[in-house]
Amino acid sequence: MTDNHNRSNLPEQMTAIAIREFGGPDVLVPTQRSLPSPDAGEVLVKVKVAGVNRPDVMQRKGGYAPPPGASDLPGLEIAGEVVALGTGVSRYQLGDQVCALVAGGGYAEYCTVHESNALPVPQGYSLTEAAALPETFFTVWTNVFQSGELKSGETLLVHGGSSGIGTTAIMLGKAFGARVIVTVGSDDKAASCIALGADAAINYKTQDFVEEVKQLTGGAGADVILDMVGGDYVPRNYQVAAKFGRIVQIATQHGAVERLNLLPLMVKRLVHTGSTLRPRSVAEKAEIAVELEEKVWPLLNRGEIRPQIFKCFALNEASKAHALMESSSHTGKIMLLVDSEQ
Repeated sequence: MTDNHNRSNLPEQMTAIAIREFGGPDVLVPTQRSLPSPDAGEVLVKVKVAGVNRPDVMQRKGGYAPPPGASDLPGLEIAGEVVALGTGVSRYQLGDQVCALVAGGGYAEYCTVHESNALPVPQGYSLTEAAALPETFFTVWTNVFQSGELKSGETLLVHGGSSGIGTTAIMLGKAFGARVIVTVGSDDKAASCIALGADAAINYKTQDFVEEVKQLTGGAGADVILDMVGGDYVPRNYQVAAKFGRIVQIATQHGAVERLNLLPLMVKRLVHTGSTLRPRSVAEKAEIAVELEEKVWPLLNRGEIRPQIFKCFALNEASKAHALMESSSHTGKIMLLVDSEQ
């Protein structure tokens, strides 16, 4: 429920990007929707910028349905201005600038989010930079640091080092004292990752990452592996993992594993876990937000970490943004400018 005076100056309709049918980038079409109304504990955000992520592509293709109760519109991260408050909201006021992790609905001029899943825009950050934070920072924090328990002095191996997730993992891994090795698909991407702080970048098209990581670590292997590839990478991860290594699966771009020898997992006493972020409850995401604000936001406020923005598109160019993401030619984040002034 929302106080009526909160919405007195707001339009009844908004522009959003809908998925006309499952398929290629061209199925993303501008549409008119009624403004969502914030429930108890939620805020309504006038979206200035939204992030584009792999799960959006999966949803567009029909492979990643929104969780129950979530918007059917794509978009998992936003930044903008709080323009209406649900009952019981205490953290934010009208006019506050926030960035937020949402379960859907980010490709729109307005979006609701529970106040506990929103974070203040870091000091000195543009809203474009702020909108590039939630999905990747929540994902990396919960998987690398909460599940993977990465510690200072350990080696982190990140597959897909030039992606939004990968570049975030490089920055956070280095900020907390780890040695970071990444795999990438080109020498140019390798150079970009090294420039960002990675200790080593392996071109998987010309090098064997198992052999290279073992050489780089004196045969010890990687303590934590963040993998979004799956498929044939799984047994190779077992080969390259250090004793007591932790492998965290966050996607399976290469599909299922056809055959898998579990003996290395047992002999090395490995942990192979995985997670998805979108279906988690508001309370679970709130716990991640608390840790991010306590441990990561000070680094952002001091300007020690800044998200890597590759390219920005207007909201009605969402199809072009998806085509770019599927080309995998980018390094860093792809963004949608919902407000043309951003």
